Amino acid sequence: MTEISDTMPAPGATTTRREFLREAALAATSATVFATSAIASAAGTASAQPSETTKTKLKHTMKIGFHTDAFNSAYWSFEKCLDWAKKNGVHYIECGLIDGVSWIHGLGYQPHVALYEDPALLRRKMDGYGVRFSQVDAAYPLSGKDGPLRGVPYVQKSIAWAKLIGCPCVDTTDGLHAPEGLSDPQALDSMKRCYEQIIEVAEAHQIIINIEPHGYFTTKPEMMEKMLAFCDSPWLRMNLDTGNTFIAGQDPVAFLKKFIKKVSHVHIKDVSESLTKAVRGGMTGIAVSHCALGDGVNADNIKTCLGVLRDSGYAGTLSMECEGQGGPMIEQSLAWLRATLKELGIKETK
Repeated sequence: MTEISDTMPAPGATTTRREFLREAALAATSATVFATSAIASAAGTASAQPSETTKTKLKHTMKIGFHTDAFNSAYWSFEKCLDWAKKNGVHYIECGLIDGVSWIHGLGYQPHVALYEDPALLRRKMDGYGVRFSQVDAAYPLSGKDGPLRGVPYVQKSIAWAKLIGCPCVDTTDGLHAPEGLSDPQALDSMKRCYEQIIEVAEAHQIIINIEPHGYFTTKPEMMEKMLAFCDSPWLRMNLDTGNTFIAGQDPVAFLKKFIKKVSHVHIKDVSESLTKAVRGGMTGIAVSHCALGDGVNADNIKTCLGVLRDSGYAGTLSMECEGQGGPMIEQSLAWLRATLKELGIKETK
């Protein structure tokens, strides 16, 4: 039998074995570089270190966005939120996704988006306002007994929809309280299986799945650490929330520093002094903060977090979360955030 050498063409082949192996290695390297670049682009971080000669020319940059929850109480439609964004020069938006039909949404009184809405047509409409998604919210609690039944299919459908509309991230979380009928280890095991199924779809579509600190497990650093290790995948990341970590009794700055390498999206949320005195350490999340950014007791923590993000090279979205009051409160928050970024030497990018 004739052996095929490193330089000898195989029967019927047009390339040598050595050439084939070299081409295969190059292809594998290219695939790895592509995946790394895609994640870096979605998370707003650099995929390569700049040279020493260009470092001094670079400026720290971040994007400003907002969650449409700000306009829940005003009963705005999603398109009215797009119009507000355009008028205020905000180019990034985040909203909840609805899996099914809702009468209040159908009548135009809810600022979120249904999965039955065609993503290509909606993207065209959003382009007209100069606004794009930084993240979509599919945060049905995955820690309860119905997490696998209801939460997993909902998140998986949200991933495919996000890909079609050009949104880089999907937000997920756990429940506010310890799940009824499950011990902590049982709930963690169940969530691990949930995230394994979710990440399989996320990797196929190249969409980042963020875990947000918002519940019984996720606001505890030791539990968040376990959850971020559910899957050995670069597509499993974290959405920091400055308000939820604070109201849960944690130090938002310490929480951020512990998971800085996993952060791909940030919720900027202040907390009023009255709410802090009443429930801090007894709640795991705030639905909508009725406190403008800069007016609460969490303002200094937010400033410090922005500095930590800046120094880490984060260049992603800062999504404002506060009650909008039909515009005035979120506009006050926007002014404070822009002034604070300027003070910290961070340039807002469009």
